[in-house]
Amino acid sequence: MSKQKSNTKAGIYLRLSNDDARAGESLSIENQRRILEKYVVEQGFELVDTYIDDGYSGTNFNRPGFQKLLEDIEMGYVSVIIVKDMSRFGREYLQVGYYTEHYFPEKNVRFIAVNDGVDSANEEDNDFTPLRNFMNELYAKDISRKVKSAHRVKGMAGEPLSQPPYGYMKDPE
Repeated sequence: MSKQKSNTKAGIYLRLSNDDARAGESLSIENQRRILEKYVVEQGFELVDTYIDDGYSGTNFNRPGFQKLLEDIEMGYVSVIIVKDMSRFGREYLQVGYYTEHYFPEKNVRFIAVNDGVDSANEEDNDFTPLRNFMNELYAKDISRKVKSAHRVKGMAGEPLSQPPYGYMKDPE
């Protein structure tokens, strides 16, 4: 059964919180791109653009790639957004809900999270999505607490909490 070509103009969105210390594009972004580009081809979508936020937190939506995506939605260039999973889209429950439940439907934009099986074109399949978004937010908060706790322990032990700026070295003593 072959898939019929679609006139759907797709934008793929890629995000990773921290760079993985590779020069250029991080490995996770590269893998997300590969998965989503394959999905676009399999579905017969037209890939309009790729929006990337490499090294940006998912706990807010003030990210340059995401802002460009919104501009392109407003201009009518994008009619479907595809992400690897809901956590790559964002980790702030209320904002994720606003975009997926209100903004995208108002703009007639289809939203797909490939690995989570989320597709706004199939409403009955999306009952679990709000709970998944809430769990993603809790995960981000839990990681933040753990990092703060580790920094507190290091600080109390007299260990430095940050790396020296680029080009400088720590005194070995």
